[in-house]
Amino acid sequence: MLACIVDNLRNYKVAWVRVDTQTILSIHHTVITQNPRISLTYNDHRTWYLHIQKVEETDRGWYMCQVNTDPMRSRQGYVQVVVPPSIITKETSTDMVVREGSNVTLTCKATGYPEPYVMWRREDGKKINYNGESVDFVDGEVLHIIKISRLHMGTYMCIASNDVPPRVSQHISLRVQFPPMLTIPNQLEAAYIGQDVTLECQTEAYPISINYWTTEHGDMIISGNYRSITGDKYEAVSTDNDYNKYMMLKIRNVGPKDFGSYKCVAQNSLGSTDGDIRLDEIPAPSTTSTTPLPYYVTSSMKKHGRNSNKKLQRPIDYEVEEWRDPDYDRDYGPPSMRPPGEPPVDALSPGVSHRAELVLHLTVSLLSLLLPAIRR
Repeated sequence: MLACIVDNLRNYKVAWVRVDTQTILSIHHTVITQNPRISLTYNDHRTWYLHIQKVEETDRGWYMCQVNTDPMRSRQGYVQVVVPPSIITKETSTDMVVREGSNVTLTCKATGYPEPYVMWRREDGKKINYNGESVDFVDGEVLHIIKISRLHMGTYMCIASNDVPPRVSQHISLRVQFPPMLTIPNQLEAAYIGQDVTLECQTEAYPISINYWTTEHGDMIISGNYRSITGDKYEAVSTDNDYNKYMMLKIRNVGPKDFGSYKCVAQNSLGSTDGDIRLDEIPAPSTTSTTPLPYYVTSSMKKHGRNSNKKLQRPIDYEVEEWRDPDYDRDYGPPSMRPPGEPPVDALSPGVSHRAELVLHLTVSLLSLLLPAIRR
């Protein structure tokens, strides 16, 4: 609504005119224009109102209130029409599927008044790898990515705003295709007879790969999306997270025929890959209770993966930490009663080779070890 106040109008008349087109809209009490959205009201012949219903962008511009005096008197006012932003769908990119390593351009066009400001963000809130930098957002109608990688995969939001609510956005899904890549956390596992063991495999691929396990004899154990294939012997589980897939193969009650190689396989339309995991046998732990260790040897024990399987490695060094067993005298008698020719420990000379037989009591088994050439 535009208002025009005129004092002492007397017999003169008030008119409303559109300045840019020189269109007469009304004269005194009469509306001249054929535009049905324009109407006129007045108050005591002093205040004159021009009403514009359902304002459109075309109504933006200068309007003049004039009185037909000689010379003519007038006042002008500007009608500013603001328009909230709107995405131009036909000129904006849609969902895209591209090959890894290619260049990609996403475009977003928006209209509104004032002219909208356009920016790009990732829907998941992650940073955008752009021009060698990791940024939260990118300004402008165009998002150009050089040598796209799988890390760019996701849904991007084109957001347009111009301080006239509401702001609007367009979601564009960007999928990056690449052949399968496979990672095996532990390529060597070990278990004893009767134990349950778990093999793990991680893959990346898009399109999503078909994954499965095979035994050393070529038998296939298929593992699908979020499903578990169970049986008396195997349980194969596979879970997806975007282009990542985690595979797990549980082997129950390991038997002699279960030892050997297992293959993790991933295939999609762009290629295939596989990796081997070897399952070796280790001795089962003994439950026999033995006497405390009179002597000790060193060995190494290594843990692989989540299943806590332990691989016993051959001891590479032995160190006698205590030569004399505190129970030796009780069991075998004092030094005077030892067999002839057996020297006491204190009598061993440095630099002279001696032959001794040590009986080592371990918690796993009774190990007899002959150590030649012990020097002091």
